[in-house]
Amino acid sequence: MKIPEHPTLIRRMRDSRVKQLTPRGPVLAGSLVQIAKHCGRPGCHCQRGQKHVGWYLTRTVAGKTQTTYVPLTLLKEVQGWIQEYHRLKTLIAEISQLNRELIRTEVTQRQRSSPKSSS
Repeated sequence: MKIPEHPTLIRRMRDSRVKQLTPRGPVLAGSLVQIAKHCGRPGCHCQRGQKHVGWYLTRTVAGKTQTTYVPLTLLKEVQGWIQEYHRLKTLIAEISQLNRELIRTEVTQRQRSSPKSSS
């Protein structure tokens, strides 16, 4: 993202991103992973090497990874929720970057406009 040097332009960019912060639908933090595993039933095909494959949502809570099974009927929907989370997270990071740059440019402008003290 190219950031302009003028505070007014930085504010415009920031305000534009703030307006985009409204969620477009459900939001979900986490990652989807596909896991293949044995079920444990004697005689099941997974005992001969063809494991059961399922989708799971993983997330870290209090330093521990938690997983939740995601049925195939919800997979596309859950993917959309996660994409929306990443969109909002990216916007927040950009807004923060613009605010830091705004502070930097304001400080620089004040330093330039303040009279030099004579020693």
